[in-house]
Amino acid sequence: MGSKKRQQTINKRNRERAVEEKRTLKRQRKQEKREAARSGDPIPGDAILDEAPSTSAEPPTDVEPPTDVD
Repeated sequence: MGSKKRQQTINKRNRERAVEEKRTLKRQRKQEKREAARSGDPIPGDAILDEAPSTSAEPPTDVEPPTDVD
């Protein structure tokens, strides 16, 4: 008896396509970083990390506390 072929679901194809797209984008980012390092340019994406706001445990001082109105 032969084995029965099962049709591949649309969801599975979509998942596989998403994984392949993610891998392709990762390869492109790595290639861009390599090219930037060779040419001495700043690495794309690193400037965003440098500009990130510092996290502070204290709330901003210019915000007024909420008032309870009964």
